[in-house]
Amino acid sequence: MKKKNIPGGSLEKGKSAPFDIKNIDNSGLGFFRFKKLGRNYLLTNDVGDHIVLPEMDFRKYVEGKMKKGSSKYRELSKKNFIRDKINFENCIEKYQKKQQQNLQGGPSLHIVVVTLRCNYSCLYCQASSKKTNDTRFDMDLGTAKQVVDFIFSTPNKNIAIEFQGGEPLLNWPTVKFIAEYAIEKNKSEKKNLELRLVSNFSLMDEEKMDFFFKNNIALCTSLDGPEDIHNKNRPFPSKNSYQETTKWLKVAMDIYRKLDRKKTRNGKTYFFQPGALPTVSRYSLKNPKEIVDEYMKWGFETIFLRSLSPLGTAGNAWPQIGYSAEEYVDFYTQALDYILKLNQKGKKIYERTASIILAKILTDGDPNFLELRSPCGAGIGQLAYDYNGDIYTCDEGRMMGYVNEKMFKLGSVKENQYPEIIESPTLKTMCLSSEIGCQAGCSHCVYKPYCGTCPIYNYAVTGSIFGQQPTSEKCKINKAIFDLLFTYLQKKEYKEILSRWAKKEMEFAKHREKIDLTAKNK
Repeated sequence: MKKKNIPGGSLEKGKSAPFDIKNIDNSGLGFFRFKKLGRNYLLTNDVGDHIVLPEMDFRKYVEGKMKKGSSKYRELSKKNFIRDKINFENCIEKYQKKQQQNLQGGPSLHIVVVTLRCNYSCLYCQASSKKTNDTRFDMDLGTAKQVVDFIFSTPNKNIAIEFQGGEPLLNWPTVKFIAEYAIEKNKSEKKNLELRLVSNFSLMDEEKMDFFFKNNIALCTSLDGPEDIHNKNRPFPSKNSYQETTKWLKVAMDIYRKLDRKKTRNGKTYFFQPGALPTVSRYSLKNPKEIVDEYMKWGFETIFLRSLSPLGTAGNAWPQIGYSAEEYVDFYTQALDYILKLNQKGKKIYERTASIILAKILTDGDPNFLELRSPCGAGIGQLAYDYNGDIYTCDEGRMMGYVNEKMFKLGSVKENQYPEIIESPTLKTMCLSSEIGCQAGCSHCVYKPYCGTCPIYNYAVTGSIFGQQPTSEKCKINKAIFDLLFTYLQKKEYKEILSRWAKKEMEFAKHREKIDLTAKNK
């Protein structure tokens, strides 16, 4: 039988001595996955515990030679890596706590596409937008009422209705109707209701801004960085998209700053700072610091860096705007390093991709980010409602519907009730295909306890909802970010900062669960 080696590097004074797997004494080992991380070994288990061991300690651990009174042995015991020290009740409780929100609550995010019309021509558009004068693709008020009624029929006590498009403000009457009807309906339903608008702000005015603040509707726009990058990514025919967006972003931020962070202009409770999201295209890659500085300039305390997705019409423009996983990771590494250095200087800004992952690594909770769940959030964490009332697994599923792929459609608010949707074969298939243990290469990955996969991305790239993770660009990016964060966690100068980010992420997640943003207006 051919000998197998665990990668070990220099295990004894200057000698290259990978140790033979035959030397392993597994009688005292708890279940673990591992990988070499620099000069050390990272170990994780199914409940999300982790430990980093120097090479010699790792060797002692797997050979059963770790001294029982040593600090490393005590840490291994506490974190359930020693078989006869595993607290199974604690492990079950911990695993259940992380999973119950994912599986038992029902969808909490409801994306409502009030129109497919859009006045922008973004290079990376995934939404297959229609011309601004084609009102056939607007949601009418009758359909809007059916959508809201369906949303309130779902079992989750926490629901967020998010207006998207196209550009949702092109169908302002429907946005206004849904907001008012949902608020009124919630007086009897008593859900924890949050309303959100995702808009380019080009059609904003004082009347709309006043409506959003008075009704505690969270605002979010796209800000891809400094003016030249933003305008290149997000062309606005005959106008300057950066100036149009930032004009109303400034108004919203000024209103927010004048509040005491707890009161709106009409004395009602308001909780969330206006937000913005950058999308990283090829034009962004050389400017990580400038993009972060742009967010600092506007007073944002978070920046959510995201790699470009090839879904929808963005796939057609990929040669122009796309990039490799390695190129994105280089950009992200520079950006994160810069943000950490800003934190060391006392600046308050954190990166959301990192904080979400860190919350999963460093806390017993889960921030419930739908793309890093197993199974993912499609259907059981979110639903998307098209302008005509069709229901999709998620917004990505809806986008695929516009490139002749209706396989992710679950039904319609005009024909189906919630039990039919949640029990549909399509939804069950999505759950199965996004269970990370079913993915090639994932079941043995050290990052399995913290990661997730997207069946729709997998389908768009490979033609199968079951991904080919060993060759997946998204998987390469995820692994590289995990590597980066676990490496930073070993550095004293960064560990406290990263722990603070994780804590802040969980506080934010718990805060959203407890509050009803419309309750004070009743």
